[in-house]
Amino acid sequence: MSATEARPVASPSELFELDGRVAIVTGASSGLGDRFARVLSAAGAQVVGAARRADRLERLAGEVEGLAPVTCDVTVDADLERLVAFTLERFGRIDVLVNNAGAGRAHPAESEPPEHFRGVVDINLNAVFVLSQLAGRAMLEAGSGSIINIASMYGLVASAPVMQASYCASKGAVVNLTRELAAQWARRGVRVNAIAPGFFPSEMAADMIEDEQSAKFLRRNTPIGRTGLAHELDGALLFLASDASTYMVGQTLAVDGGWTAR
Repeated sequence: MSATEARPVASPSELFELDGRVAIVTGASSGLGDRFARVLSAAGAQVVGAARRADRLERLAGEVEGLAPVTCDVTVDADLERLVAFTLERFGRIDVLVNNAGAGRAHPAESEPPEHFRGVVDINLNAVFVLSQLAGRAMLEAGSGSIINIASMYGLVASAPVMQASYCASKGAVVNLTRELAAQWARRGVRVNAIAPGFFPSEMAADMIEDEQSAKFLRRNTPIGRTGLAHELDGALLFLASDASTYMVGQTLAVDGGWTAR
């Protein structure tokens, strides 16, 4: 089949199937990462779940058949090298990488400690580049793969009055890193895209969602009038991970209830 020839029409559900593919998910021990690992597995992928908390990973592995847990600190390059080496040794390939591990905490910009700013950038940005590079090499050699970076709506707009300079800076950089990696690798078969979630249930967002005053602020400023539900990222994840998005590169999908549309 030539590059310009359309495939025969098949069942739409087949577009989203991941049977036989291998996916790495970082930050898989809780929140969005836990959900991403379960969704990819349910779609047929063999999932390698990576996170620092071994006990939570083991629990996830006990609940998701076939999930391979790897204890990993994404800020340690040697851990990322070990994660990729484990995946290639165990499964022989990497088809999908979900760079989900992240961190952030509110600080007024004038008093945020520089070491905190650097630490957030290290987790949210530097680790995304290093792991994308390591996994990307295997994908480029194979001539195919999908990298999905979990950015944030705060990578597209300012967070104020929520004060998160380091988080906004790092996530904004992830959005543009996504564009650059996509532009470099698309012709060689590797797609790089991002998801920019709004407020979803997670450890990082718990204070905002569970505090009634903050929750009112979120509802008032989100056009849909509520925070996201865990399953409302499933479609975007599967779209970018699967053959449903083979002509999509360098894009960031905002799944934010309309926050960035205001």
